Amino acid sequence: MAVSFADVTKRFADGTTALDGLNLEFELGEFVVLLGPSGSGKTTACRLLAGLEMPTEGRIEIGGTDITGLPPRFRDIGMVFQNYALYSHKSVYENIAYPLRIRKIAAAELDQRVKQVADLLQIGSYLHRRPSQLSGGQAQRVAVARALVWEPTICLMDEPLSNLDALLRLHMRTELNRLHKRLNRTFVFVTHDQEEAMTLATRIAVLKDGKLVQFDEPRAIYRQPSNRFVAEFMGRPAMNTMDGMVEDGVFRAGGVTCKVECRDGPVTLGIRPEQIGFGQIGSEDGFSLTLDVKETVEPDTLLIFANDEGTITVRTQRDCDDLAAGQPVNLRFPMEALHYFDARTGERLR
Repeated sequence: MAVSFADVTKRFADGTTALDGLNLEFELGEFVVLLGPSGSGKTTACRLLAGLEMPTEGRIEIGGTDITGLPPRFRDIGMVFQNYALYSHKSVYENIAYPLRIRKIAAAELDQRVKQVADLLQIGSYLHRRPSQLSGGQAQRVAVARALVWEPTICLMDEPLSNLDALLRLHMRTELNRLHKRLNRTFVFVTHDQEEAMTLATRIAVLKDGKLVQFDEPRAIYRQPSNRFVAEFMGRPAMNTMDGMVEDGVFRAGGVTCKVECRDGPVTLGIRPEQIGFGQIGSEDGFSLTLDVKETVEPDTLLIFANDEGTITVRTQRDCDDLAAGQPVNLRFPMEALHYFDARTGERLR
């Protein structure tokens, strides 16, 4: 029983192509995150699955059934919006109960299901309140409860945490993870925040300019990005990438020099900030760069170096009190930590 996008394209009346031949398939029960920058097509994909938009081309299936032209009310899909869209004149109880009332669920069962999902989301004591009396986190829980109370096959969430403060977002990520495991439902979550994607997803679909560029488990995407865009998009700070030349097994780009396992010629080299080491003065596998900026973000320190081909960021937990801006620092790129991308296309070489 899978959810499938088959060559799905969406063009709007003004000629904008929001999705371009999307092919994506995942199993029911997964927590799939659609990740990408603004304009990548992730929200459009979500709205197409919900039936709020119709594709220009292609087919969408759930469990082998073509739902491409099916009205939203027949798709068995719940949705949580970015602005929650709660009814301000109704109580929390009535907001959650609304999907059951329009389905004419018996009063006793309705009451039981509302209270069950409210307890599950720890908002049982707020059922008598109005949305205006809720905090952002409480309102977000009500929106999730309303989407889940009628037990849809799939729950879509379009950037539901973006209006919350940082601490509450962290807490709600944990709650959503726990909720997914308890309910064993399919969650499709839209976000531009790669940290949310990494912590929530069973698999991440990375989109760019309406195209799917990688679909895999979070760890695989982080450790084996399919191209330069994914490498730079995933991770905080982003992966260091630099264009340079390989000659006789040695890569050079500005002040950077390191041994590589790559054919001679132009290449884009990548390395994660936390994988850069500190070299010994005069060592053959190291090089020296001038420290430009030092930022302490406990327990890490970010060291930003000036280089002819751009900046290089190092993330470390070592004691950096002895380092100051303008000071030369010896660095080392471990060969096993290097990523190689085609200098022209940006595609991964190995």
